[in-house]
Amino acid sequence: MMAARTHNVAIIGYGLSAKVFHVPLIEAVPELKLHSIVQRHPQPDNDASKDHPNTKIYHAAEEMVQDGSVDIVVVTTPPPTHFDLAKLALENGKHVIVEKPFVPTWKEANQLIGLARETDRLLTVYHNRRWDSDFLTLHHLLRTNTLGRIVEFASHLDRHKPSLTGAKAWKSRPEPGGGAIYDLGTHLIDQCVLLFGVPKKITAFLGSQRQGDQTRYEDSCTVLLHYGDGMLATLKVAVISPETKQLRFWVRGERGSWKKYHADPQETHLAEGKGPNDVGFGIEPADWAGTLTTTTTTTTTTTDNDNNNINDNNGTLTSHPHPTLTPPPTYKSFYTQFVRALSSAAQDDVPVKPTDAAAVIRLVELARKSSEEGRTVDV
Repeated sequence: MMAARTHNVAIIGYGLSAKVFHVPLIEAVPELKLHSIVQRHPQPDNDASKDHPNTKIYHAAEEMVQDGSVDIVVVTTPPPTHFDLAKLALENGKHVIVEKPFVPTWKEANQLIGLARETDRLLTVYHNRRWDSDFLTLHHLLRTNTLGRIVEFASHLDRHKPSLTGAKAWKSRPEPGGGAIYDLGTHLIDQCVLLFGVPKKITAFLGSQRQGDQTRYEDSCTVLLHYGDGMLATLKVAVISPETKQLRFWVRGERGSWKKYHADPQETHLAEGKGPNDVGFGIEPADWAGTLTTTTTTTTTTTDNDNNNINDNNGTLTSHPHPTLTPPPTYKSFYTQFVRALSSAAQDDVPVKPTDAAAVIRLVELARKSSEEGRTVDV
C-alpha cells in the first residue's frame, strides 16, 4: 500500500489562535506536518523557535510564501490582516485556511473566493464550532425531528467579564473585523445558518455592556434572525452575565424543547495542554447534559356550555437529561476533512465552504446596518 502523502503546513502568526487552536490539531493529523511558523517579533516568553525547534521560522510572510515546500498556509493573525495574507498565499500557489472571522467585508470574501478559483487552490475558514459536541447533539435532534417544527432558537456565548485586561486586551481595540459580532457572533451565525439556512430579515443590537468604555468597542451583541416560516432565532454574546452556569442553547418546537447549559469543553482542554488524541478530550461531565422535554400525544375530550365536544391535543410533557454526543467528533475533524479535500482536489470537499463563511460576513454587515439604523433589514 502506498504511504499517504504528507502535506507541509505553514502558520502565519503565533498567538493564542495558533498555539491553542491550530498547532495541536495539525500535529495530531498524520498526513500533516508543521513545517514553518511566521512570527514577526518573538518575545522571551513567546518564541516559536524555542517552542518548536524543529520547525522553520520566518519573520515575514512574504519570505515564507516563496518556500516551494509549503503546501498549506494557515492565517491566524488579527482580522484586518486576513485578506492581504490570504491573497498573498493564494497568489503564490498555496492552499489557504483562514481563522474566523473570514475577512472584515463581504466584498473581500468574494474576492478571495474568486482568486482561489482562478489559482485552483483550496480555500476554507476555521469555523471550528461546527464540531462542538453540543451543536452536533442538537443537529441530531433536529435531523430526527425529535422537537418537531422549530418556532424559537436561542444560542448564546455569554461570559461574566465586566473588565478586559491582560493578554486579551487587544481585542478591545475597535478595528475592521473587530467586536463581539465578528469574534464570537460569527460562530453563532454560522451554526444557525448551517441548521436553518439564510434568514429573510435581520434585527440587531450591537454595543458595549462594560461601563465607561470610551473606545466605542462593541463587546456584546444580540442578533435576531427572522425566517420565512415564522421561526425566530436569537443569537446573543454578552460580557456581563453573572451566572454560575451559562445558557448555551434553548430550542423550542411543537413536539419538544432542548435546553443546554455550559460551552463545549474543547477550548478549555486545548488551553490546558490536552491534545485531540488524548483520552477524554472534548468529553464534557455527565451532569452537563442538556434537558430534553417532549410531548406525549394524548387527546382529552371535554364539553363546553353548549354541550359541544372539545378535543385537547396538547399532550403531556416529560423532561429528562439528554446526554451530549459521545465520543464527539472533535476540532481535529476540521483538519482531517481538509486532508480529504486535498486528495480529491475539490473545493466542495473542504470542511467549511468559503461561500458559507462569506454568507456569515454578509449577515454581519447587515446586522451592523440594522443596529446603526435602528430597524429590521431585509436579507
